[in-house]
Amino acid sequence: MPISESFLELLQCPATGKPLRKAVNGLIVDDPEQCYPVSASDIPLFAERYCSEDAVRQREHYERIALDYLSNLGYAHTREYMRYLDDAFTNALGARDLGTCAEICCGSAEAFQLLEPRIRRGIGVDISLSMLESAKRNISSENFLFVQGDATSLPIRNSVLDSVVIFGGIHHVNDREGLFREVFRVLKPGGSFYWREPVSDFTVWRLLRAIIYRMSPTLDHETEQPLRYQETRLPLEKAGLELKDWKTYGFLGYCFLMNSDVLVFNRVFRFIPGISALTRLAAKMDDLMVRLPGMGRNGLIVIGSAKKPEQEALF
Repeated sequence: MPISESFLELLQCPATGKPLRKAVNGLIVDDPEQCYPVSASDIPLFAERYCSEDAVRQREHYERIALDYLSNLGYAHTREYMRYLDDAFTNALGARDLGTCAEICCGSAEAFQLLEPRIRRGIGVDISLSMLESAKRNISSENFLFVQGDATSLPIRNSVLDSVVIFGGIHHVNDREGLFREVFRVLKPGGSFYWREPVSDFTVWRLLRAIIYRMSPTLDHETEQPLRYQETRLPLEKAGLELKDWKTYGFLGYCFLMNSDVLVFNRVFRFIPGISALTRLAAKMDDLMVRLPGMGRNGLIVIGSAKKPEQEALF
């Protein structure tokens, strides 16, 4: 599907901030030498020539593990626990419409698949072309465009989005303040930013993850750092965003049932009779655990939101 004018008006050159136009060999700015190719499946490739060192590393990592990562998401117990997290996210979102929305670090477009009916136009951005190809297979609507880009240098114009969503992408970005500045830049005044991410405010999870992230071939401890409340709130506010919600989910059930890409024994669970019912029970127990007094920030996953003020502060 060729890139439509309605999407082209949302894009910009990440290096210069200038508008783009279509050409025979891709997308260009005023200087034909500043050209971004478009893949055979109509994915603009901004990150082939313009991205950070961290983004390059993440691209190489996900190009290497993409098939294993996607297959792990397909296990029955993983899908069942994910339904619990999906329900938690949609409940937190309420009846909000997302308008023109970007899914940053979109991977296989998990957020877009969940939220498609709420989105008028969607732009998915990821560093991995393999993951973007998967996203296009999952979302074929002409109302969605997928582009290869760096989350800290988005190829999206200023103040054009009603909402931004990230599922499991923030913890891959070392430059959190840079990421949040970009989210602030592309949102319209009053626009909202929503996320669902691994979180490690609970000391036990932080210690376990420090070990697991170094041992697992599918994880990269140098570029994957789960969120912590204070370490997230401060750069959000510094970028100009107002933190609105922060609620955690998942406990021991999440540890055992949502880590098949990390814990090899987890993959055996798919052969257990009734594993979907057991997973639903585990999700309910996890939900009860993080609702106990004093446990509200001790879950393994955080669902949160922030807002760009209607009017920027004057200094």
